[in-house]
Amino acid sequence: MQPGEKQPHGLTRAVAMGLGLALLASKPATAGDRALGEYLSSECVTCHQLSGAYNGIPPIVAWPNGSFVAIMGEYRSKHRANPVMQTIAGKLSDEEVAALAAYFGSLKSAMKPNANPRGKHP
Repeated sequence: MQPGEKQPHGLTRAVAMGLGLALLASKPATAGDRALGEYLSSECVTCHQLSGAYNGIPPIVAWPNGSFVAIMGEYRSKHRANPVMQTIAGKLSDEEVAALAAYFGSLKSAMKPNANPRGKHP
């Protein structure tokens, strides 16, 4: 191709499709090992109810993985004010946070939707 010549649209589409397929085939950043998450969850369920009940401590079951990971990141970076959660989140690796997200995201809440009086994730 000479300088100034336009690239054929077919080639541009083929490159874009190839990149898109490569992205689809890659593992999502928030994908985690559910079994590892279950193993790591014992510290979490000391306070957070597996039933999904809100007893002053927000429920974490049935959260979308991305939300769980984002919120833990906010605790790690201290953009959410809770010294206990900042300490716990600060000890976890990205892999461990993703694993916990996979585990808690796979659980079903025994509570009615919107049982959290604040109406949103903590």
